Amino acid sequence: MTYRKLYWLSLSIIIIVSVYPIYMGVCTLVANFQQGYIDATNYQKYIIPYAPICIALIMCTLLLPVVSRVFKKHTLLAITVLGTVLFFATEVGFEQIKVLSVDAQLPLESWQYSLCMATPEVLQSIGEATYAQNNPAYKIHFYIIALVIIWTVINVVCGFLKMYQDRNFEKKQPLMVQLICVVLFVALCILACFTAFYRNGTLNISPLSAGLMSVFFMVFGVTFGVYFGCIFYGKKKSLSIVIPTFIAATTTVVMYIGELILMGGVLFKFGSGFIFEPLGMIPFALVDIIVILSSAIITYVIEMKLNKKSVSH
Repeated sequence: MTYRKLYWLSLSIIIIVSVYPIYMGVCTLVANFQQGYIDATNYQKYIIPYAPICIALIMCTLLLPVVSRVFKKHTLLAITVLGTVLFFATEVGFEQIKVLSVDAQLPLESWQYSLCMATPEVLQSIGEATYAQNNPAYKIHFYIIALVIIWTVINVVCGFLKMYQDRNFEKKQPLMVQLICVVLFVALCILACFTAFYRNGTLNISPLSAGLMSVFFMVFGVTFGVYFGCIFYGKKKSLSIVIPTFIAATTTVVMYIGELILMGGVLFKFGSGFIFEPLGMIPFALVDIIVILSSAIITYVIEMKLNKKSVSH
């Protein structure tokens, strides 16, 4: 495959995957332009952060040839910074849009806050309001999820394009692993958008919900860990293996912190029994520690295998 064909293929795939989030964004902007607000009944689920993510990725891919000519060896850094700036610029703009319901008129970001806890249908069924006064701190994990998706996708696109441009396929395997991780992570994000992982509006969630959330947390950590593993591929062990492993565990912990903030200082209970109870003064249960360590161990094993192959070559 040539560089040109791969470029257009990459751009086409990103546009196709972005069709629905972009459609949601257009509907929201049109309604806001016409009325000055969005009616709650017409609210498009998870417009933030996914519409801004897609806008950033499409623009970065479009501009990649230009950025590559200007920045040359620093293309990945430059396009990553551009994607980050584009995301926050569009995200902040969307967050200012008002959502109007029979109970209140609130910023879109506040409306989204409630949807993170459970689906609107579940909240209504248990007699809870489908909105909450805004707690901006909950967006910690929203923003981190967005940045991980943007940075990893940009890394995959830039990596494959550079590989075919230089005809140097040394990084093919780590890029393939990165691609698999980010596809799986995005798939889990889409599932979360439409199901909220089947949360029931309470802290005691079902085994299915607990399992999906655990997998999400682990894949999240592994995806970001593999991102650094891809960047440091073939370097000394402290860079190519230790740092990705540490990043994977740290990312998973940060996701848990985001959940703590979202839920007011407590975590969802994944079951009953000793391993599901908080450990003393800290809010984490033994099962949470297992999830965090699992993301680190999986990343360590992946990077060990990848870097052994790089040494053998």
